[in-house]
Amino acid sequence: MDNWLSFLPFLAIVVAVGLSGAIFQPGDWYRRLDRPSWTPPSWVFGPAWTALYVMIAIAGWIVWRVEGFSFAFAIWSLNIVLNAAWSWLMFGKRRIDLALADAAAMLVTIIIFIASARQNTPAAALLFIPYMLWVAFATALTFSIWQRNRHLQRT
Repeated sequence: MDNWLSFLPFLAIVVAVGLSGAIFQPGDWYRRLDRPSWTPPSWVFGPAWTALYVMIAIAGWIVWRVEGFSFAFAIWSLNIVLNAAWSWLMFGKRRIDLALADAAAMLVTIIIFIASARQNTPAAALLFIPYMLWVAFATALTFSIWQRNRHLQRT
């Protein structure tokens, strides 16, 4: 039971990060942007991120339990910060360019996490693969939105 109790802070962290998406919602500004035809419908994001956040929490918890405050755990932590920043940058600040840079940095940290965790905690590395795929897609989507709407960007 103590092992499972140590999971709760990881779950709380990803819930807090997920709430940033609830605080900084797309709104009318986003709906008015020129978006590619392959933009998923709004209802997809909630279930997708819920599943991903559970996997992110489990992966961080596994690494922490096996390795403690290791390089992989530091990268996991940095990724959490970048993840929390994306909604604020994109929807709060309406800075598509900064959200794109953040998404790219998130993707890099995900890849580094997978590479650093795979030796000692292969399950944690595997749990990050769907996250990597989703963030790669989200980065491409953000790039497309940025390209289509650069004329609206603040300098």
